[in-house]
Amino acid sequence: MLIVPERDIADLMTRAAAFEAVEQVFAAMASKDAYNFPVVREAIGHEDALYGFKGGFDRAGLTLGLKAGGYWPNNLEKRGLINHQSTVFLFDPDTGMVRAMVGGNLLTALRTAAASSVSIKHLARKDAKVLGMIGAGHQATFQLRAALEQRDFEKVIGWNYHPEMLPNIATVAEEAGVPFEAVDLEGMREADVIVSITSAFAPSLLADHVSEGTHVACMGTDTKGKQEVEARLLAKATVFTDEVAQSISIGEAQHAVAEGLIRAEDVAELGAVINGTHPGRSSDDQITLFDGTGVGLQDLAVAASVVDLAVEKGVAIEVDF
Repeated sequence: MLIVPERDIADLMTRAAAFEAVEQVFAAMASKDAYNFPVVREAIGHEDALYGFKGGFDRAGLTLGLKAGGYWPNNLEKRGLINHQSTVFLFDPDTGMVRAMVGGNLLTALRTAAASSVSIKHLARKDAKVLGMIGAGHQATFQLRAALEQRDFEKVIGWNYHPEMLPNIATVAEEAGVPFEAVDLEGMREADVIVSITSAFAPSLLADHVSEGTHVACMGTDTKGKQEVEARLLAKATVFTDEVAQSISIGEAQHAVAEGLIRAEDVAELGAVINGTHPGRSSDDQITLFDGTGVGLQDLAVAASVVDLAVEKGVAIEVDF
């Protein structure tokens, strides 16, 4: 078995490699060459933690495995650790034997950012100039760096439940040479692209906060009850997702479907746009929304890529398991 420790991931995995892995696996999912297993996601009744498993099988890439982990909200304050903790396990699809164990914390941030970045590439207007950020935590910085690579943005605007955290994303924008401005939620009407990355259970972004022609990437809702945006926004938008089953059960679409505002049939796969079997954006005044629920295949794709890189560079640890 090969081990790629968390400490080595930053030197191996780039945003470009994560983007390519996620884009390819979304395409494979849409063409039915890859599928995800049902998600296990539980509140464990200890440390307010959410813990679970996401897995799947990519026939095209012969990638089989799972990610185990979740969200420990007290980690940063109590222990100086990031709140999201996870590990990816890969198996040989021919034999079932374990192939690799890979640190999943940085990979989770990179693959989540890559997913919204892929959605911006394929769904945002080409002339998008203002990028809106809702959320300013650890993962928001990854989201912002990845999003800035997809269009020639001239300005970043941001809002967060805790305004004192906004310097986290302001610094990233300024490092990229793009001015940053803190706004209230009504100020999001200026944005051409909005990325929301919070762990909220009540919506902050309302339908009236989003202008015509905007692309919205909702990246924080991955559990029953979580909600970042008003359900009415999904009724106004053309909705895309990583996987429809997750979108309507644990993603942002769960609320719009429950309220009868949209049907499961109204949610399209982003992979179909990548494959060219769905037209994607059809006009400059259309609101598009990507419901990024975070599928296991994303984790497996980036983990498999990083294992290959670790072997190539001679840094993978081999143990007799």
